[in-house]
Amino acid sequence: MARLRARRDGAKGECAPADEAGGATSPEELIAAAHSACYAMQFSAILGEAGGTVEALDVKADVSLGPDKDNGGFKLTGITLTVNGEVSGIDEAAFLKAADEAKATCPVSKALTGVDIELKATFEQ
Repeated sequence: MARLRARRDGAKGECAPADEAGGATSPEELIAAAHSACYAMQFSAILGEAGGTVEALDVKADVSLGPDKDNGGFKLTGITLTVNGEVSGIDEAAFLKAADEAKATCPVSKALTGVDIELKATFEQ
């Protein structure tokens, strides 16, 4: 999944891959950072409530941008949350349930309800 950033060249809006950002942070990267941080905090809290102890948790959000054919300009077309976690005290089923619950209850996920959010969760032992 390519991460894209919006760039303005003169009066014409164009998209460029995030790796061509020239060191600048795009709005999509800020959304990805906020979403991954918020999700990680929510997920950690839910895992603790379920009796788990987080040993390691890696969360990444990839945000996609594409043309908005209905309204013009651009829009977020999707977000993939990828989480890998090592959690003691619970099994894989409880981990996956907590992962889904965190996606549904994370405030940033709620704010982005108009965007398709995919979750890829992996339980590591």
